[in-house]
Amino acid sequence: MHELSKFLPDNFDENARLAILAGKGQYPEILHSRLKSAEIDHVLMAFEDETSPELWSDFDGSKRYIMNVGQLGKLLKSLKTSGAKYAIMAGQITPKKLFKGMKPDLKAILTLAKLKRKNAETIFGAVADALAGIGVEMLDARSFLDADTAPIGLFCGRKWTLPPDYVDHAIHIARECARLDIGQSCVTARGTVLAVESFDGTDKMLERVAQFEAKDALFAKTVKPNQDYRFDVPVIGERTVRKLAEAGIKNAVVEAGNVIILDSENVKKIADSNGIKILGI
Repeated sequence: MHELSKFLPDNFDENARLAILAGKGQYPEILHSRLKSAEIDHVLMAFEDETSPELWSDFDGSKRYIMNVGQLGKLLKSLKTSGAKYAIMAGQITPKKLFKGMKPDLKAILTLAKLKRKNAETIFGAVADALAGIGVEMLDARSFLDADTAPIGLFCGRKWTLPPDYVDHAIHIARECARLDIGQSCVTARGTVLAVESFDGTDKMLERVAQFEAKDALFAKTVKPNQDYRFDVPVIGERTVRKLAEAGIKNAVVEAGNVIILDSENVKKIADSNGIKILGI
């Protein structure tokens, strides 16, 4: 286990340069903060209309590169120019861009053409292979975020009151959906499935659930049985908890040690103020 993070390979070179492949949200911003604290030299690979302007402005001009989603050739060239030895994929890319709005270059077109199935796992796996081809290792996306993974037990709320059977059912449904590459979360109520996450993401699922106003609704988020932790690691954050509140969901269960809770202190504050309990199992 590496002293900087248990999610790093034992042979990680802390003097080598690392690149953040930054999508939307707080994830890449928090990773940037953790890397600065660990004094890890790092650069930013930003994507048009995805990476936050605030994160972009926090990097010196010689340490930031920007491209459109789908410009794999430009990404590889930028990584070579930057001298990065490692890369971490952090933050979401707008899902619909995989179908509409992507601007693939020739390298991306040729790479995608080789894939029999095109989903997040196969596409990002192909990207990781392309990076490996130029000597850049894609790291576990939980690296440096050890303190941000969900703990075991009640993370917020005074007392968990839902029966174990309800929790087991919700976790089972979430894991099955993850196994089938449908999504990584679901909402159940007393053994009934109200909604499952699909390609449009967690927020849209929670918006759909709001119409039911179901008592004892339970949100569950898990990883895949054979999760590739280099990408598509499940995350909850401030926005997730606000969506839970809007949907009237007071109970959430997440897989401890694997699901990342971004800005956990703020998440706890918002959850507590809305009477939401979060349990890590």
